[in-house]
Amino acid sequence: MKPMNTVAALGAALLLSACGGEADSTQARGPDPKLPAPQRGLLPSMKIAEPVAWGAQTPTVPQGYSVAAIATGLKVPRQTLVLPNGDILVAEGKGGSAAQLKPKDVIATYIKAQGNTAEKGGNRLTLLRDADGDGQYELNTVFAENLNAPYGLAYHDGALYVANQDALVRFDYQPGQTQASGAPVKLTDLPAQINHHWTKSLAVSPDGRWLYVGIGSNSNITERGLEVEVDRAMVWQVDAQSGAHRPYATGLRNPTALKVQPGTGQLWAVVNERDELGPDLVPDYLSSVREGAFYGWPYSYWGQNVDTRVQPPNPAKVAAAVKPDYSLGSHVAALGVDFSLPVMGEPFAEGVFVGEHGSWNRDNPVGYKVVFVPFKDGRPAGEPVDFATGFRGDDGKTRGRPVGVTVDPRGALIIADDLAGTVWRVVRR
Repeated sequence: MKPMNTVAALGAALLLSACGGEADSTQARGPDPKLPAPQRGLLPSMKIAEPVAWGAQTPTVPQGYSVAAIATGLKVPRQTLVLPNGDILVAEGKGGSAAQLKPKDVIATYIKAQGNTAEKGGNRLTLLRDADGDGQYELNTVFAENLNAPYGLAYHDGALYVANQDALVRFDYQPGQTQASGAPVKLTDLPAQINHHWTKSLAVSPDGRWLYVGIGSNSNITERGLEVEVDRAMVWQVDAQSGAHRPYATGLRNPTALKVQPGTGQLWAVVNERDELGPDLVPDYLSSVREGAFYGWPYSYWGQNVDTRVQPPNPAKVAAAVKPDYSLGSHVAALGVDFSLPVMGEPFAEGVFVGEHGSWNRDNPVGYKVVFVPFKDGRPAGEPVDFATGFRGDDGKTRGRPVGVTVDPRGALIIADDLAGTVWRVVRR
């Protein structure tokens, strides 16, 4: 491996060579995006996020809403869960162990690292409590520690489920409990070889019988070989009692957040799609996850658009590929999703909130915000609306990066900001 100063210089040169060569195009979003032709090159354009502290600033939210930090100094907060009594659990962790295969991997890793926190992951769950309901979370305590890059969280009827990067585990939970009563019980191992995409998202069925685990691919587009993709790029369905599991839906490159739609029981996901086909391909998406469906990865994207980089091709799989429901735009890096409730107020009463971590591989950055996708009759309907912005400023400085978003039934949106180590709470005034 080259010395880091050489890598930095090469990365900077590549950034400069990319500047000015990419138009500030409008991202195609919605149910029927118009996709451009693929653009191939030695390297994608890369743009460092340049982190700075929030200072006295906060995210910008719509008129009639306010935002406040309810926890700071956390160790890479990723996803949150609101418990029945209103307490909030925060999963803190950072995982992954993928080796760098080519010089471009070294460069991309260096560039991406400049826009991420240098904080080590906490490998823990932190519990926040606002006992008197005044919006100030006066209790901030470790609920469970010595976990392995926890990410996905779910709760049902006294069982708290946590998706570590290598295993799905369960804690027994009693209302009001502030600390785990013991070590968790392992339900099943999760794929952890290489762990290029280490995050394991999680949701639970309304009756508590099934758990759904989103498992990302071990590569961008099978450059590590198909053998390391076994049981990956899919959503597992796991029996909550026995841990027995099976593929529920496949061909999802990196399903980073899962949520069951209230009233229908339909599973939904946000998915991070493949890179290195240009600044406006391939759209990250929001989609219902149909049992038995195949969503294209690695052979095709957005239905039957063939990815010629994958050899040998598989026409039968391409023909079977399901088109996602809703494009969020390419490279926005959607990492959080939750369904709204009427208590959040119009025009945000029906739809989903999506946390967009933000791009690293476009000259003109996208994402770095929380958007709201309106629904009608249970389906996406209309353009996404900015809900929480300002994480990346007009000055090009990045103060935060949204990950998990969770709707508190009492009328708040909880946002995990892993760059700033902060949990934000947005409420109606």
